[in-house]
Amino acid sequence: MQPSRDLSRLVEIMEALRDPVTGCPWDIEQDFASIRHYTIEEAYEVADAIEREDFDDLRVELGDLLLQPIYHAQMARERGLFDIGDVILAITEKLIRRHPHVFGTQSASDAGGAKGRWEDVKAVERAEKAEKSGNTRPSLLDDVPLPLPALVRAEKLSKRAAKIGFDWPNWQQVFDKCREELGEVSEAVAKNDKANMTEEIGDLLFSVANLARHLDIDPEAALRDANYKFSRRFAHVEQRCAADDIPIETAGLTQLEIYWNEIRAADKSGSV
Repeated sequence: MQPSRDLSRLVEIMEALRDPVTGCPWDIEQDFASIRHYTIEEAYEVADAIEREDFDDLRVELGDLLLQPIYHAQMARERGLFDIGDVILAITEKLIRRHPHVFGTQSASDAGGAKGRWEDVKAVERAEKAEKSGNTRPSLLDDVPLPLPALVRAEKLSKRAAKIGFDWPNWQQVFDKCREELGEVSEAVAKNDKANMTEEIGDLLFSVANLARHLDIDPEAALRDANYKFSRRFAHVEQRCAADDIPIETAGLTQLEIYWNEIRAADKSGSV
């Protein structure tokens, strides 16, 4: 078996790995549920390579991600469900159907118009899917995937509801809502009511995701950037403790904040 640029070779390799007699014992044992977290993990690693602008790594990570649909399709073929050809047919049909302004007679002069066409077709698809499943009263929110990261799903849910006018008129009112929710968190804390605290913090996070949507900011990306910034600044604190020969566990909050404020000030001045 030799490497190849041809997709069919990847399919052949996956088939060989799953061969019940000569295949890899680990690959043979897997099923849809056992590898689903790998599928999600690979998508995140692609996103990470893009954010780092490491395009050699992106090439590798895209290959890892590409393996996932091949893997799922091979298991489906073994069970007589579908194969990779059916997967490719489904996505090509969808792309053609959702782009009537490219492959049909409709027109769209800009990206906004194209997105509008896409959303119109998706609405029809949702209705057809609901009808097939026997759901005579489908919800606008039905196809917002449950496994999405909670912050991403919050943004998508509020965006979907906004399509029929269920939305705050402007970002200032959403900002006020965030203040209101923060106050309710404070009240729950004062009562030492853990269940209520959990609920109110959830409401606060949902409102913040909604605020990000109104400001055209990706809340997941914003939080990811904040996580990176915190990690980088904390690494500076660790390095300064080591340089001053101070065990970080016993340095104390006052000293740790001195180091933290050093890197924070350097960030603000643009010297980092």
